[in-house]
Amino acid sequence: MQIGVIGLGRMGGNISRRLMRAGHHCVVFDAKADTRAALAKDGAVDAGSLADLVKTLVDRPRAVWVMLPAGKVTEQTVEQLGALLEPEDIIIDGGNSFYKDDIRRARTLADRRIRYVDCGTSGGVWGIDRGYCMMIGGAKDAVDHLDPIFAALAPGLGDIARTPGRDGADSPAERGYIHAGPPGAGHFVKMVHNGIEYGLMQAYAEGFDILRNKNSNDLPEDERFTLNLADISEVWRRGSVISSWLLDLGAAALVKDPHLERFSGYVEDSGEGRWTVEAAIEEAVPADVLSAALYARFRSRQEHTFGEKMLSAMRFGFGGHIEGREATDPEPKPAQDQPVTSTAAD
Repeated sequence: MQIGVIGLGRMGGNISRRLMRAGHHCVVFDAKADTRAALAKDGAVDAGSLADLVKTLVDRPRAVWVMLPAGKVTEQTVEQLGALLEPEDIIIDGGNSFYKDDIRRARTLADRRIRYVDCGTSGGVWGIDRGYCMMIGGAKDAVDHLDPIFAALAPGLGDIARTPGRDGADSPAERGYIHAGPPGAGHFVKMVHNGIEYGLMQAYAEGFDILRNKNSNDLPEDERFTLNLADISEVWRRGSVISSWLLDLGAAALVKDPHLERFSGYVEDSGEGRWTVEAAIEEAVPADVLSAALYARFRSRQEHTFGEKMLSAMRFGFGGHIEGREATDPEPKPAQDQPVTSTAAD
């Protein structure tokens, strides 16, 4: 079938290519002309504007996949498409929009009888070959109409063993995509997926940090081990209960760069982790691990926070603990009303 794709970045471009490999016809738009031209060489039709893209889509109802960063650019694009499209046409937001924004957009577009589908899309830069796991929200008639698109993008059954108890014909879930519910449900499920991803990644990060520091000079000499992290990650990939694709990626990184020297340790968050924690608060659901993983990302972006300096100042005040810059002062002194010989600890 024919589909428009807006946003040809790391995922949007590859989504277009995977669809074309499956025989679908893509009309593409991106703000960068050279990016559009690269997709045109692969068989897509290059549209110079949103209006041109809509005009070029001749199949009815039209379907337009928006693959842009969450926030203002997606909001503006959906709004512009809403003015260009006709009743029964479909807008698919395949990015990582906030699910409450999806609910609002779907309601607004429904006034013009334009259908809105939110599609949480997992697969990253590998999806062009591995396929994309998709969690979809929207009205059933719109989602059913788009099923050939979702089926082409999904990984398919592959060589993963069927879950015991799932008998009969394979379901879309087994092929890598689901209709999760009404507008907003797809991005809500993807949001929690990404929150879990934060927690898994943080668990691996902390575990490997503990392994790496087992040769610390602070430990008794006979308790120090110099461990091969690349080999440990490799053996855990094979039959271990903590094997995963994330571990596969970590193992590959350690083979190329055993000390991870080319990585800064600065870790961004793209919004979904925050929204997951906010949802947990709204639902009064404890989310200790996911919250801690999010805060660890915040921490990665700062050398020393004001809060840590405050901790240091208080420790120095009540116990004379000399650390950081105070250690370089010629005669550091604790607060006057506390004993210099105090051995109090945190």
